[in-house]
Amino acid sequence: MNLNSTAASLPALVIALFLVAGCSSIGRTVDPAKYDSMSCTELNSALGDIARNISQTAITRGKVASTNVPRWLLGGSRVKGAVTERETARIERLKQQEEAIASTRARKCTSLSQ
Repeated sequence: MNLNSTAASLPALVIALFLVAGCSSIGRTVDPAKYDSMSCTELNSALGDIARNISQTAITRGKVASTNVPRWLLGGSRVKGAVTERETARIERLKQQEEAIASTRARKCTSLSQ
């Protein structure tokens, strides 16, 4: 019986972990002015980091969205939906940040082919 209670609490533990880990990203805003002081190399690096974060967040969102939550886990579907929505919001914030970096890079950095 002890094994069953441990196995039953595993999905709840995983969902709780996703919620706790995601709370740190709530409330951030994009400040385009901070990118003006960056060099072209730093902007390129930041753009790559943002793209990697978008990909990782999308993978996480997909894994959560495809998780089968047992019916006996009360509120499990609601938590799954909340985590998916939170990851979607994070992707949107990252895309805004990516657009700000890209516009600053386009303004500041000239192409070598010109």
